[in-house]
Amino acid sequence: MIRIYPPLLITLLFLSTNSLFAQYSLKGKLVTEANNPVAFANVILLDSQDSTTVYKGVISEDNGEFSFEEVASNEYLLKVSFVGYEEYLQEISLNSDKKIKRITLKEVASNLDEVTIKTRKPKITRSIDRITFDVENSTLSSGSSWDILRQTPGVIMSQDQLQVRNSNVTVYINDRKVQLTADELQTLLQSYSAENIKSVEVIINPPARYDAEGGAILNINTTSAISPGYKGSIEGAYTQGIVPKYQMGTSHYWKGDKLNVFANYTYSPRKEIKRDNSYINFPSDFEADQRWQTDFERVTRSQAHNANIILDYDFDEKNKLSFSSNLLFSPDKTFNNSVRTDIATQANTSFSNFLTDSDVTTDDSNIALDLSYTHSFENGGTISAGAHFTKFDQERDQMVETNYFSGNGEMVNSIAFNTEAIQDINIFTAQIDLSTSLGETTFESGLKLSSIDSESGIDFFDAESLENLYDNLSDEFHYDEKVYAAYASASREWEKWSAKLGLRGEYTDLLGMSFSTDKLNTQEYFELFPTAYLQYRASDNHSFTLDYSRRIERPRYESLNPFRYFLNENDFNAGNPNLRAAIGNNFNLNYSLMGRYFFDLYYRDNGKSPASLAFQDNQNLTIRRMQANLLESKGYGLDVTHGRSVTGWWYTQLYASLFHEENTFLAVESNNVEVTNEIDAVFAQFYNAFTLSQDGTFSGNLSFTYVSDFIAGSYNFDPFSTLSIGLRKALWNNRAELSLNINDIFNNTNTRLTSQYLNQDNSFFAREEMRYVRVGFKYNFGNFRLEDNQRSIDAAERDRL
Repeated sequence: MIRIYPPLLITLLFLSTNSLFAQYSLKGKLVTEANNPVAFANVILLDSQDSTTVYKGVISEDNGEFSFEEVASNEYLLKVSFVGYEEYLQEISLNSDKKIKRITLKEVASNLDEVTIKTRKPKITRSIDRITFDVENSTLSSGSSWDILRQTPGVIMSQDQLQVRNSNVTVYINDRKVQLTADELQTLLQSYSAENIKSVEVIINPPARYDAEGGAILNINTTSAISPGYKGSIEGAYTQGIVPKYQMGTSHYWKGDKLNVFANYTYSPRKEIKRDNSYINFPSDFEADQRWQTDFERVTRSQAHNANIILDYDFDEKNKLSFSSNLLFSPDKTFNNSVRTDIATQANTSFSNFLTDSDVTTDDSNIALDLSYTHSFENGGTISAGAHFTKFDQERDQMVETNYFSGNGEMVNSIAFNTEAIQDINIFTAQIDLSTSLGETTFESGLKLSSIDSESGIDFFDAESLENLYDNLSDEFHYDEKVYAAYASASREWEKWSAKLGLRGEYTDLLGMSFSTDKLNTQEYFELFPTAYLQYRASDNHSFTLDYSRRIERPRYESLNPFRYFLNENDFNAGNPNLRAAIGNNFNLNYSLMGRYFFDLYYRDNGKSPASLAFQDNQNLTIRRMQANLLESKGYGLDVTHGRSVTGWWYTQLYASLFHEENTFLAVESNNVEVTNEIDAVFAQFYNAFTLSQDGTFSGNLSFTYVSDFIAGSYNFDPFSTLSIGLRKALWNNRAELSLNINDIFNNTNTRLTSQYLNQDNSFFAREEMRYVRVGFKYNFGNFRLEDNQRSIDAAERDRL
């Protein structure tokens, strides 16, 4: 049963608040002089006696329509403003429901550099297969893309991973997958300016045109080019956490009649500190039970260089050639680990300890290239073909030394060893897509080939003699995977109905070879992945959507490597070459009320999905963390989303979720007993946006996230919350911007994770630098109103790096 939490009561009260004294409605439509609708314009009701007093404010819809509900009878001044158009004013006397058929906005005669961009409120809309979070020119348009994703309704960050409904997400930019490792993805999005983002689409059940692999998709839509010219910017940020961090970058964009060129470079020197405290209780049948208490500190130093080069060439209106590249280099990234473990009896009588120093150095390079060609047909359809190549190289050296001490402080033993590891991955994909219409029906189809070749190895050496004395741990692992895919889908709208059906087929052929064990893992399988969406619009205020998708989750390449990475001799991470892909099924029923309230009832069966599990060996006194296939994984819940303008300068948005999650796994250190880890929990997310000046150049936001309970594999999270604020000030007619962000004010984001079942009892509390203050400055030059073609590159397999 799902328990009722206080945040749920807050949610229900929030949804029920409506003004009891408002009496009338005011509706209208905004159009240009060419009779085209004007979307996202600011429409404000002002007090007729005092034009500085805002009564209510809304944003016009995609079709140009706006609506005020429950407005008291009075005299008002209606004010409409939008970038590039003259301000519109009209006196309104409201004593009954009123509808203005048409308001025509006139374009300003001055050039773009003289237009003041005013911030507006974010907006949530629901379509048949996705929820769109519109943030263009909003109070969220300062900071980074990473900040916006963390504010997107339904998105939670757990252990540095973005998740939706307790599953990791895949990030796209302009419908092209961001092909980077998890760490590189965060680095990229932290350096990708939020100013370039138009909207974020949350696609919980992705349609057939997307790869069948993975869970929900977060698709970032950037603004499009509007006129020829050049623009550039330089920006920097200073972040103060436990230690200071810096970031600096420059972007340049030139748009000609046929050729568009974008170049960006970001340099991020960072020092980060992470502290953990953990415990393991080892029960014993022969001696006194032991409790191992560990304090861990990691200091990470990195100097990441990220560069993007994008070229678009328009042969004519119907033919376009695009080249994209993403280059990420992180040389000499170091991890200095210091670990102290105290060993005591359960009576807390300390009798020994050991100290471990571990130094790790990595050199990472990630080069991704993408080439595509698009042809547009007369009927509006398109055909596109593209190829993608990724080369990922990593070299990692580790030195580990452990000194053991008795209860009186005497050193009784010392162990030291070195490791050298490499990881080389080459990815190639080729894809062709066709979109066309026949009458009222739209068709999409495509073919895709992907080829992945991964070679990795690790060698263990004695620290003094440098001889390879650990042959049982040294290994080479080769992994080769080919996936052949085809898809087709059709969508149609009629009367009050919309439907979309799709089918994707994928044939997978893979081979994994461990040279030290001579184990060969071969798999061949063909799977079909249907998707279906059905929407019924009962009226303008009520709509229902039912959707279904079948998905696959393949293991990451690094998880397949049968290697061990040691924190100390008793604590290590291990790969698993026997991991299997998992098939899942997702169902979702949505009800939309007045286009502002969204209720989602869902059920998700993830099947035998890979998960990170920790097992303690109570005989040998070790703990290992590894990826393993669950026996079963499922979840269900109810999500509620709502946003409203409280006043013309204050917008608030709520996302709340009541959910149940459960994972069933095999307890390999507990006689292979099946164990189910399950929770009932609530997730609440409040976001508030404020316009703090009449001209819109000064804005702020305040957000709060609360999670009552959470699980990851065998671990349970304690409750955690995050309160953050941000301020943004545009300077010199928007040519410069100054921003201030304070994250996790009360330092409550970090929380304890505990795994307790059968003979297993261990826990850790990771204290990462979640609380920080960031000050940023950006200066634009050239025609800085010009929107660029910045985007990421696509290849479906890179996010498994």
